[in-house]
Amino acid sequence: MHIKKPTVIKPAGNKPKLIEEFFGRVNSKTETVSIAKMMSPGGWLEPGQTPEFDEYTLVLKGSLQVETKSGVTEVKAGEAVLAFRGEWVRYSTPEAEGAEYVAVCIPAFSPDNVHRDE
Repeated sequence: MHIKKPTVIKPAGNKPKLIEEFFGRVNSKTETVSIAKMMSPGGWLEPGQTPEFDEYTLVLKGSLQVETKSGVTEVKAGEAVLAFRGEWVRYSTPEAEGAEYVAVCIPAFSPDNVHRDE
């Protein structure tokens, strides 16, 4: 399967964020994995979530803050982080430069399996 262009997915959070899904339930009708490129502005914060998928994140530019019940981790360009399914997590980009990163979710992300906080 050749993906010529991604589908832009509507984001959650306090500021506009660009989500380009290459593989996933929307762009490729793939339920086993989703792969998306994200661009988050500085000061972006999304609601916490307890997803039914493992999320592997590789930061390409800037830094991403990852908050779990065990603490807060700053993930910088060239670094990666794994958030396990069933674990509460919240992503943000508090630094002015924001972040560009790739997220891989197994199984694929969906609004029904992310379980965002109210």
